Amino acid sequence: MQKSPLNYKTAFFLALGISLLMNMLFLIMFFYGRATLRGNEHVQHIFRIDITILRIFFNFLVAFLLYTLNFYLLKHKRLARKGKKVYILLIVLLCTALISSVCTIIQMQFDDFSSYPDRAIVGGLLRDYFIAVVVILSSQVIYLSNKQQKTVLENEMLQAEYMKTRFMALKNQVDPHFLFNSLNTLSSLIKTDADKAQEYVQQLAYVFRYTLQNKEINTLEEELKFTLAYCHLMQIRYGDNLQVIQKVDAAYFTRSIVPLSLQTLVENAIKHNVVSNKQPLSITFSTSENETIIVSNPVQPKKDAESGESIGLSNLAERYRLLWNREIVVRNNAGNVFEVEIPLIEL
Repeated sequence: MQKSPLNYKTAFFLALGISLLMNMLFLIMFFYGRATLRGNEHVQHIFRIDITILRIFFNFLVAFLLYTLNFYLLKHKRLARKGKKVYILLIVLLCTALISSVCTIIQMQFDDFSSYPDRAIVGGLLRDYFIAVVVILSSQVIYLSNKQQKTVLENEMLQAEYMKTRFMALKNQVDPHFLFNSLNTLSSLIKTDADKAQEYVQQLAYVFRYTLQNKEINTLEEELKFTLAYCHLMQIRYGDNLQVIQKVDAAYFTRSIVPLSLQTLVENAIKHNVVSNKQPLSITFSTSENETIIVSNPVQPKKDAESGESIGLSNLAERYRLLWNREIVVRNNAGNVFEVEIPLIEL
């Protein structure tokens, strides 16, 4: 959480700056001013350094106390919001009069104004009310700036939380979908080939261990290994009718990718295309110079194509937008080859 700048440290440096600026003329005149002469003797500077330091100290003290008070009032939650500025203004002005009077009386014990107490008190009040105005205005600027930054930060956190929640909802939508299709395949194998069904169960155990990791991102190497395991499951069912071709450059293995993205594309390809002895289906994985991985397959649509592409491609596209604000590219080259290009992220 962002730390509030309305603290003692800020009050110290602001008060020090104000006190130095207000007495800069006295400091300059001390170093460069004329000296008084008594006869032929060099007596002293008109602008005494001890008095100048004393003025700096009391100006600093007044400004520091006013900043501390103002910061406390600005952070006070019990003050009514509508009348907050009015309350702060009244309290600060009253406290300025009190602080100024006490400081001026103490200062008069050392300063040359001790013989003119009324003039010293009035002059001190005018000076300290000027300080009070500077303190109030600068405190408001700091308070409003901090409030705006805090609002922006909270909005970013809420947006990030929404994106995370939306992303997990999409991922949870994919996982049951994958489980449903896997169980359907297993059910078919049990009826046709018990040995293949047993092998399928063993491979499926590995695949589900991977899906249970619940990661938001994976490396390409991990995702590809999982996807090839899934492809092996499908090859148990379809035999040589399903072919997988890998042309992935190992240099991209450490790049990041959304979990289940490649598997989703393989599942879509099998779902929407004919896989038979007459029309074997080949799925190719290849990387490109654009730092992407392309999953492609020939278009050989089923007569009774299954629905559900919205859960696949649209889901995957939205996950990439939410996580990295990147887009996947879908191409249907002259109706002969279907390609999906997925960006590989370098973290």
